[in-house]
Amino acid sequence: MANVTVIGAQWGDEGKGKIVDWLASRADVVVRFQGGHNAGHTLVVDGTTYKLSLLPSGIVRGTLSVIGNGIVLDPWHFRDEVAKLAGQGVNISPDNLHVAETAPLILPFHRDLDGLREDASGAGKIGTTRRGIGPAYEDKVGRRSIRVCDLAHLDDLEPQLDRICAHHDALRAGFGHPPIDRAAIVAELRAIAEFLLPYAKPVWVGLNEARKQGKRILFEGAQGVLLDIDHGTYPFVTSSNTIAGTASGGSGLGPSAVGFVLGIVKAYTTRVGSGPFPTELEDETGQRLGERGHEFGTVTGRKRRCGWFDAVLVRQSAAVSGITGIALTKLDVLDGFDTLKICTGYKLDGKIYDYLPPHASDQARVEPIYEEMPGWSESTAGARSWADLPAQAIKYIRRVEELIQCPVALVSTSPEREDTILVRDPFED
Repeated sequence: MANVTVIGAQWGDEGKGKIVDWLASRADVVVRFQGGHNAGHTLVVDGTTYKLSLLPSGIVRGTLSVIGNGIVLDPWHFRDEVAKLAGQGVNISPDNLHVAETAPLILPFHRDLDGLREDASGAGKIGTTRRGIGPAYEDKVGRRSIRVCDLAHLDDLEPQLDRICAHHDALRAGFGHPPIDRAAIVAELRAIAEFLLPYAKPVWVGLNEARKQGKRILFEGAQGVLLDIDHGTYPFVTSSNTIAGTASGGSGLGPSAVGFVLGIVKAYTTRVGSGPFPTELEDETGQRLGERGHEFGTVTGRKRRCGWFDAVLVRQSAAVSGITGIALTKLDVLDGFDTLKICTGYKLDGKIYDYLPPHASDQARVEPIYEEMPGWSESTAGARSWADLPAQAIKYIRRVEELIQCPVALVSTSPEREDTILVRDPFED
């Protein structure tokens, strides 16, 4: 039986929550391996809506859920999200939720720095969620992080605080902010340690043991490949690697454990925040897509930018992430369009590109090359088999497969878990 790694193949918001929930009901372990609480997943289970931003989606169904070492963890948000889900009747305890002992913590001064930088950036704004994700990753790479395991050794924290303050106090002074209150940070950490430490585990040990036992492991990615720090539309990206290969380094399992890579792909394209978007529609069509797709960010509530499906970008994502098959979501949003367009390439300064150029200024200037297809008037909402789909919708799906050079494994036709057409079972591949 294969493990499965689920990643977003666009700019995030592709509908990963539903697909992960659908797969989690058949998995033994669900693992988050990168990002932080800047990633929002919405699940609809038996008519109840759950909004997650840090916890693995499997927790709603009681599946063993793991927050890996590749995550940056805000301990106060962790506490609040656990409490919120518990209030919705979800059973959460250290028995079914494990947190990597080596995961770095997001602390108040990370949030401060995130906001100060964004406010001062003018036209250079990245469009961050201001939750301290980037600064926390910077501290991890700079070897000055406070990690989950440090909560059990707070009396030994002074050397780390020296490193942290040497870096952050200079930055804060530059923004006219006072230095870090070391005593206040330690006091806050002492207060939260009692809640967080029972969840702390050497998760790599448990995951390797689960693999030896032949258990099914589901790796849950956050954001999307086009936001990857190396392979995305830099600098308008997130602060972690969002490609499938990160599942290995962010969990403590070897690369052979990644298994079937399922790329989640929306039937059109959306993006939140700043950055290039070649197929963006700033007209009635874009507004129609946004309204029908309820395109507002789970975490930020920000309105998403909408546009036609960009096969060039998804093909690029599939290549750099080794995607085995895709789950095509929100097909029903396209119901009723007379004509649909798919981007098949770009024009820039008289040259044709079959990939997105790397420089931000070029990315902002590319002109999409469109292929048009007839739409369909029938509803695809709630379809659970190919027979339920209009012929033209099937043609659209097949053309997407050809252009992105990757087969469709699942088709999602509503937020409901069961409204899914299974073409290829990732766990049985």
